[in-house]
Amino acid sequence: MRFLKYLGKMFCEICHFAWQNKAWWIIPIFLVLTLLALLIAATQGAAPFIYTLF
Repeated sequence: MRFLKYLGKMFCEICHFAWQNKAWWIIPIFLVLTLLALLIAATQGAAPFIYTLF
């Protein structure tokens, strides 16, 4: 649960940074990398599933 709290806090900080610096391209990259990391973490025991992605 603490992981989700820190992930949310980090997402807010990245959004705040993108808002101040008008760097909107950062948000989609962060979201894709976060979803990929969550997918890998969720299927950590299922190595054949990860091989089908690449």
